[in-house]
Amino acid sequence: MGFTDDTTEALDAGVRLSNTELEPDTLTTLDELLTFFRSYGYSGNEPTAADLDAVREIRTPLRRLFTATRDGAVPLVNQILEDADAIPRLVRHGDSDWHFHAVADDAPFATRVMVETAMGMTDVIRADEMSRFDRCEMDDCEGVVFDMSRNRSRKYCSVTCTNRAAQAAFRARQAAED
Repeated sequence: MGFTDDTTEALDAGVRLSNTELEPDTLTTLDELLTFFRSYGYSGNEPTAADLDAVREIRTPLRRLFTATRDGAVPLVNQILEDADAIPRLVRHGDSDWHFHAVADDAPFATRVMVETAMGMTDVIRADEMSRFDRCEMDDCEGVVFDMSRNRSRKYCSVTCTNRAAQAAFRARQAAED
């Protein structure tokens, strides 16, 4: 199942944001928040220092959404959209073709992230594709994995966990040879 680019990007951004609260926390400064904002091409006002705490607070609810069952995700999505008074509208900006926005560009950044993620989740739920989300396979990691690969082979939440798994496998092979 393929999703539109804006859906995939919103979900990828939401997963990445939810994973920033893992140890070590990688969203502690305005610079880190601005890097996140710019790397995912969010439109509207850039976040300010006043947005940092609110964005940090939505990471746990995002994780809850990504790890929910299909039926469990529905009320979470509906609540996010209701809380934000979301009204979908088609927009086009920059290099992006027509896509949905459901809150104003001047809404608080945390609200924009939550609503864009919830809008992306509507596609996932309707397509019965919740299996695209999983927990990182590293034993000591609680990261969320968003797997859009064709063969659904992604196992780790980040390059860090992928590298740690490769190092562990290498050490295991070396030990077996000795």
